[in-house]
Amino acid sequence: MQAYDVALKLLLQRSATLTMRELTGNAVEQWLDVELPKIQNLRLDLLGRTVDGGLIQLELQSSNDPAMPFRMLEYCVGVQRVLGQFPRQFVLYVGEAPMRMESKVRVPDLSFQYGLIDIRNLDGDRLLESRDVGDNLIAILAHLRDDKEAVHRIMARIAGLPMAEKETALAQLMILAGLRHLTAAVEQERRNMPIDLDIREHEVLGPMIIAAEQEAELKGERRGELKGERKGELTVLRRLIAKRFGAIPAWAEERLASRSTAQLEELIERVLDAQSIEDLMK
Repeated sequence: MQAYDVALKLLLQRSATLTMRELTGNAVEQWLDVELPKIQNLRLDLLGRTVDGGLIQLELQSSNDPAMPFRMLEYCVGVQRVLGQFPRQFVLYVGEAPMRMESKVRVPDLSFQYGLIDIRNLDGDRLLESRDVGDNLIAILAHLRDDKEAVHRIMARIAGLPMAEKETALAQLMILAGLRHLTAAVEQERRNMPIDLDIREHEVLGPMIIAAEQEAELKGERRGELKGERKGELTVLRRLIAKRFGAIPAWAEERLASRSTAQLEELIERVLDAQSIEDLMK
């Protein structure tokens, strides 16, 4: 399970009442632990009973899953079978890429829809004003006028928490900040404030932070490798083009600069058969 998933679940269940109202328009009185007994052994992210006796299901999603509408339909039917009620359903998108998922299923004789919310559409500055620290932490993922100022305000709030709560709140902030490339800003604020904690030693969240850091490091190394591969392919292709057709015109250089590594490899294979540089680049 991804670190952000655990951190957000803990916050939404315990100390983010304003966020839940903003997302669903209701307050959860009791969170339920339900595993749907079907072939897929479906596990819901969050399912809660509201003060008026209804059910609210909230799924957390960091990527655009084209199968999401069908997953939500399965969840909806599964909850009804287990608890005898259809839940109001919401998907909270927290990913970095623009949200492109559908929120409904439309086929002959069936119409199904659920709430699909991009967390960036929430008012982060409003969440910063909440008295619940969970709302303050989730604000880092929402729309903010000033990301760095928000980090400063959240860290000031964490500094005022009882010692037993500081470590968990700081660990959660580190995890969520990673989704918005604000980890460095959090680290800087931590060094400037009187918070002397090693969050990597946190019993639950510490291993997740370490794993997330290692994953980010590996991705950075891989990006570097891919960049090196592309540079090598581009160098070889330029030499081949120059040898076969002469000096490379500016328009061709612009097109080469926009091609991926796979596209450059394809051009290398075609360069010897192309009749002209225009034929090669078309």
